[in-house]
Amino acid sequence: MNMPVDPAILAANATLDKRDSHQPSQRMIGRLVLCNGSRAVVSSAATSLANSNADTWAIGRLIAISTGTGRIIGVVYEMSTTSELWSDQSANVIYVKVELVGEIVQGPEGSSFRSGITTYPELGAIAHRIRHNDLRAMYATKGGASIEIGTLSQDETIVAAIDVDMMLSRHFAVVGTTGVGKSTSVSILLRRAVEAKPNLRVLVLDPHNEYASAFSDISVIVNSSTLELPFWMFRLDEFGDILFRGRNPDDVEENILRELIAAAKIRYCNPPAAGAANALVKRPTGTEGAGITADTPVPYRMSDLMKLIDDEIGKLESKHPRASLRSVLNRLTSLSHDPRFKFMFARSTIEDNIDGIIRQIFRIPILDRPITVFQLAGLPSEVVNSVASVMARMSFDLAMMSEGTYEILLLCEEAHRYVPQDKSLGFMPTRTSIARIAKEGRKYGCYLGVVTQRPGELDPTILSQCSTVFAMRLANERDQDIIRSALSDSSASTISFLSSIGNREAIAFGEAIGTPMRIKFVTQQRDHMPRTGAGLVDADSRAVKRDVDLRAIVGRMRSR
Repeated sequence: MNMPVDPAILAANATLDKRDSHQPSQRMIGRLVLCNGSRAVVSSAATSLANSNADTWAIGRLIAISTGTGRIIGVVYEMSTTSELWSDQSANVIYVKVELVGEIVQGPEGSSFRSGITTYPELGAIAHRIRHNDLRAMYATKGGASIEIGTLSQDETIVAAIDVDMMLSRHFAVVGTTGVGKSTSVSILLRRAVEAKPNLRVLVLDPHNEYASAFSDISVIVNSSTLELPFWMFRLDEFGDILFRGRNPDDVEENILRELIAAAKIRYCNPPAAGAANALVKRPTGTEGAGITADTPVPYRMSDLMKLIDDEIGKLESKHPRASLRSVLNRLTSLSHDPRFKFMFARSTIEDNIDGIIRQIFRIPILDRPITVFQLAGLPSEVVNSVASVMARMSFDLAMMSEGTYEILLLCEEAHRYVPQDKSLGFMPTRTSIARIAKEGRKYGCYLGVVTQRPGELDPTILSQCSTVFAMRLANERDQDIIRSALSDSSASTISFLSSIGNREAIAFGEAIGTPMRIKFVTQQRDHMPRTGAGLVDADSRAVKRDVDLRAIVGRMRSR
């Protein structure tokens, strides 16, 4: 771009106007020389680095352009000079490209910000530093309960606040590469959310066991040693994934399980004889045996299922191939005796204890601990997908069946594991359960939080359902493209500097925020920060606090 230097700009930069600081001329840093409706170019000049307006002309900074009746707000996304050389003796012309994001209008109650532009500035209009009050007006929340999560990067005296109801009800996502403070930022959002909404429950799917330390005072921890999740609470496809170690069962095997699991459940609900071993079993609430399927969440005994399969094998004319029956029976025997799966097959899991399980995991009542941290790292890898599916499915069902009396947020850390972009990967029931929350959850009070370091590997349909996004540093160009395409009100210029923002910084977009803003998350207390292996290693000294018990470690390895 080769434009002449505006003498007025040189004069303004040489001797600044000494009038009231609220006048644009006092803060003038350039003049408008090009405007195409959504973007503009401002021409400025400087004779030295000291008065080059370097602080204002910075990528991501907001400036104002006067229109006479109001001010147009623009965000800087590109800067250049007419020459590749910088002179300290003569004027240097600076061209600054800005994206127009909205306008400040004067009303009876003062200044207010609105997206879109009704009155465009004339060529030659003065561009100036944005006023402090205009920044406040831009980022003021519009009704609803707001939570403070940090400060504006441009002006740390202005609090960054978001509408918590809108963030939850329309779902949200936190994306960013490893090491930028993503988990800490998530812990801030969750703490502020439960403070603002005391009746909200939060279920965190924690694949790295790092959130226990962040919520030690307001959470319960569910891990491989405390979990009770009976095998009968799994749907057929979820249980089949565990039984066949991730392999899809063939049609014969699936039919065997579908038919005989239903028969085992009916036998449990309707004991065959008064003297039978299970005759004293209390019948599950709301079941009489009719209409029970393999997916109905009522108990059954694994011994009954094995006996039914064994009976089928012994029949002269079984409708199922004996080889398939024996294969399923052998797998059930192996699975039920595997110590890694004791949380599914403990003696207590035979009883109809679904009330107690729901109370523990889904916090009914809350008892001052609204967050459940579900630690997945200690579970067998074969069961993680199915457990995640059960948690997502039950979260939705509880919210829907409660008729508006129960609100829950399901937070999926490393969400690209559960809902990958490639539909041939991942576990379909988990994908279906999470997608159901994303599409229908807000109608019933079931909300979704998505956290990922690789948005490019996440199902774009799920990401597009998250109406509020906190985008932290992303170096991968494909990941940036995914964020750009998922947000209809963003543009290339708005997130063009995602690869270079600092730790704990984010560009926040969406319905919970009046206008896109670059924020710095508040500094979190040390004992409220997520960390893996909390309590074992001091993060400052890296000194082990207790001796290594090798015998105990080996014992845990063998038990797994």
